[in-house]
Amino acid sequence: MSEGKVRILAIDDSLVTLKILKKTLKETEFEIVGEVTSGEEGLVKFDELNPDLVLLDIIMPGMDGIQTLEHLVQKDENVKAVMVSSMGAKEKVMESLEKGAKNFVMKPYEKGTLIEVLKKVLNES
Repeated sequence: MSEGKVRILAIDDSLVTLKILKKTLKETEFEIVGEVTSGEEGLVKFDELNPDLVLLDIIMPGMDGIQTLEHLVQKDENVKAVMVSSMGAKEKVMESLEKGAKNFVMKPYEKGTLIEVLKKVLNES
């Protein structure tokens, strides 16, 4: 693993999205250190990895992103969670921001925007 990289846990039920995310962040200061496809798995991986940032899909079967976020905030009130949303989930985005998410990005990922949001969240205390 590379020294000095920002460690990210990605939680998304879409393997295609996870693959795109990994490719998008290749050769940046960010590194996906954990990829899981459910909120439940995400909570376990969060404890295991203690990542710098969490990228969390809002719409997932079972425990959705907002429920997962609530659990993450209980584990670490300073968790740096960035929600991932597709178009049309504005209410869910607003709800997640009220519940402790630091920011959000829209799918499909646009590299510049994604990196800008991740840097902004990372630098907020």
